[in-house]
Amino acid sequence: MAKSTRNFPCNQCGECCKHVHMLAETASLDRGDGICRHFDVDLKSCRIYLQRPDICRVDRQYDLHYQSAMTWEAFVELNQIACKTLQAS
Repeated sequence: MAKSTRNFPCNQCGECCKHVHMLAETASLDRGDGICRHFDVDLKSCRIYLQRPDICRVDRQYDLHYQSAMTWEAFVELNQIACKTLQAS
C-alpha cells in the first residue's frame, strides 16, 4: 500500500505517551514517572510532534520493521488492541 494512503486511526488519548516506561524502545523518553518528557499532560499533545522520533511514528515503524511480516491492516489492528489495553488500564 502506498505510504501516502496509510492512516493510523489515532484518537489522540495520549495513553501511549503516558506509558513510555513499558517498552525498551521508548524507555529513554521517560521523564521519571512513565510519561514521555515531550508529552504535555494538560493539552494531551506532543510538544515535538512534527519532529518526534521514529518510534512514535506508527507508519514509520511499519516501514522499518513489519511490512515484510504483515499487512498494514493487520499492523493497525495489533496497534489498536494495544491502544485499547492502555486505555482500559
